[in-house]
Amino acid sequence: MDHIAFVGPGRVGLSLGQALLDADAVDSITYFGRRPDPPSHPLFREDRAAYVWGLQRLEERTRAVFLSVPDERIEEVAHGLAGRGEAPAACSAFHLSGAMPADPLGPLHGRGYSVGTLHPLQSVTFSQDSAHRLVGCAYAISGEPAALSMAQRLVSALQGKALRVPAGRRPLYHAAAVLASNYLVVLMDAAVHVLQGAGLDEEEARDALLPLARGTLANVEELGTREALTGPVARGDVDTVALHLRVLEEPHRRLYQELAEKALELAGEDLSSESREELIRILGERG
Repeated sequence: MDHIAFVGPGRVGLSLGQALLDADAVDSITYFGRRPDPPSHPLFREDRAAYVWGLQRLEERTRAVFLSVPDERIEEVAHGLAGRGEAPAACSAFHLSGAMPADPLGPLHGRGYSVGTLHPLQSVTFSQDSAHRLVGCAYAISGEPAALSMAQRLVSALQGKALRVPAGRRPLYHAAAVLASNYLVVLMDAAVHVLQGAGLDEEEARDALLPLARGTLANVEELGTREALTGPVARGDVDTVALHLRVLEEPHRRLYQELAEKALELAGEDLSSESREELIRILGERG
């Protein structure tokens, strides 16, 4: 087992560190932060991890360092760490961005670090459950051979699946993650607001819709996206779609139209030509 470090005690860094400690993948962790005191987190309250104010030279026993900072600060922090001296022996440096290649870590490569990227394909918040969600999820990894080897070992310890995403295609990978996670939240928010219009309060609407969303995701897992598609577009129910468009107000009407058009594409040849043409017509009516 190894000692690792995180520059930036943000939600991803804290959750990943906790997950690695829970899995006995590492024996100790140091976090470097910009504030005098560590954030309120069990890792520090329970003395499971060390906290250091300010960026300092890494201990010689450090085998991996993660730059857990916003994308726009990665290169700046890499320069800062490179300015602290040569890399510890056999130490890999990673950033946790989903969209960026390892290029911003160039200053660390020049100091002897093997550089790479490691991004958990999971939604991470400051919730204590976030560390558990990192067990068994997918991780996009890239970089130099030694960094890849370290990343693979850590991902394996978390029972995860390593995805080798080429540097030039990482923006596509990250866009897919945003669609499946961030915009799912936006879609659920829209559904909650529409259901509030039917007379429910926000909590009632959310609690009513969540089992439906979970069931849909379970169907996607079991059947795939096309076979999991149900509802009025999938069955060619033109009258119901038209009714929805009459009662919805902007911007939810526009969102419904755009998603229904995608559903129509997904339904493929399962619909009759008559139903398809009528759906295309009413979905094309903007306002």
